[in-house]
Amino acid sequence: MSAITLSNLAWSTPDDRIVFADLHLSFGAERAGLVGRNGVGKTTLLRLIAGALPVQTGKITVTGTIGVLRQTVQLKADETVADLFGARDALALLRRAEQGAAGIEELGEADWTLEDRIAAALGRVGLDATADTPLSALSGGQRTRASLAGVVFTEPDFLLLDEPTNNLDRAGRDAVIALLAGWRAGAIVVSHDRDLLETMDAIVEMTTLGATRYGGNWSRYRERKALELAAAERDLAEAERQVAEVARGAQETAERKARKDGAGKRKGAKGDMPRILIGARKDRAEDTGGENRRLAERRGAQVAEAAAAARARVETVKPFSVALAPTGLPANRTVLEIHDVTAGHVPGRPILSDLSLAISGPERVAVTGPNGSGKTTLLALVTGQLKPWTGAVRVAADIAMLDQRVSLLDPTASIRDNFVRLNGERDENACRAALARFMFRADAALQIVSTLSGGQILRAGLACVLGGRKPPSLLILDEPTNHLDIDSIEAVEAGLRAYDGALLVVSHDEAFLEAIGIARRVRLTLPGPHS
Repeated sequence: MSAITLSNLAWSTPDDRIVFADLHLSFGAERAGLVGRNGVGKTTLLRLIAGALPVQTGKITVTGTIGVLRQTVQLKADETVADLFGARDALALLRRAEQGAAGIEELGEADWTLEDRIAAALGRVGLDATADTPLSALSGGQRTRASLAGVVFTEPDFLLLDEPTNNLDRAGRDAVIALLAGWRAGAIVVSHDRDLLETMDAIVEMTTLGATRYGGNWSRYRERKALELAAAERDLAEAERQVAEVARGAQETAERKARKDGAGKRKGAKGDMPRILIGARKDRAEDTGGENRRLAERRGAQVAEAAAAARARVETVKPFSVALAPTGLPANRTVLEIHDVTAGHVPGRPILSDLSLAISGPERVAVTGPNGSGKTTLLALVTGQLKPWTGAVRVAADIAMLDQRVSLLDPTASIRDNFVRLNGERDENACRAALARFMFRADAALQIVSTLSGGQILRAGLACVLGGRKPPSLLILDEPTNHLDIDSIEAVEAGLRAYDGALLVVSHDEAFLEAIGIARRVRLTLPGPHS
């Protein structure tokens, strides 16, 4: 029976920063979603299981075969889909056989069903391509789907997938989700895609405290996690109550002793008590006081240890909520008007044709459509980075845009300095207060942007854009959830729910769009063959 077992597994970075320690996990013929904040070691764990990294401490036992999703970042000029299937030589043999150029021995080795099986695998991920299709002719999302088809083609006992739906359009995401929903072997999937995680048989959460398995899909995990956190918080409250009680008892005991000692001294001073008795009482008082102090110290240490253990169980970030200044945007004011616009990047090849769109008041509008349909082109028109060939674009409000790289931030400057640059009218106290609302308190506000994680950078961008005296009336977001962990996504969602201006959002993340209250969708289609 196929299985993956991790025993006492630990991993540290070259500078000795502990990523995780003492992991004990096992995986069978199940689909397991691996979740956790950026930096807790999810990708490192997959690479260790795949053998791409050497084990430092502990042991990994793999029974069965493993298929790893290949990330095709750099392409060779002659690479085709067949290379993702490891079928270049086998297809070359078929071509020679078809041309009558293959020897008798080669004909015996030919796999005559290969092309049909490759076509079937590509169909499973909803990709219209053939084995001979050059990889350079595919978009990034299409290459991801082709790579996944190549992995499942070998029918491994385990799939190891790291963010398989990143950069995919809705159709691509749906195809990957459908494939995994029907997968009956093992799969370990690192993902922040909540729709995909709903198809899992188990969720394994990695935190700085270790890894915990939860049976069931994402919704079931969230229910269990909420109950677990509530119980841990109750335990912490009780532990902190006992700490306070012990401290109060120690104080009362000390005060009683002080009163008693004072009374004894006063009586002795009157001469009513023999000197030898005074000395004996003093010795007893010191002995009793010392014993009481030691008992109090032991009890204090016990309850402090219990409180520390309770705090360790509550490895949480405080719920992210933020109060923003109002934009003052009237409900009937038109903030954006696009009228019969045709535009593109190459003359004679329009990406958008005769497009019209209007946003009034605090509307929340999502722009959706397959990769290549012009979503980013539309945002470039709105922000003035691209001029329309025909038609008109009128922006009648102050706007701000957060792209995937949050390029409005200077990566060499601190979060605080970026805020001051973008909100010159705010004094230091207002700056610090605004950043604190987005969880950049005290020295955290002085972090250099280039040192932040993806989720922190987007949160810093939101703080700088929305934390001013008057936020922009129209906020534009381009795939804001790509490469963010789920905690960061939920923090961004909370910030956007508090914003009362208009939103124009490009995203394929349906859970995110629902969470931020999208009320209208504009779906773009691929340009026709004439373009």
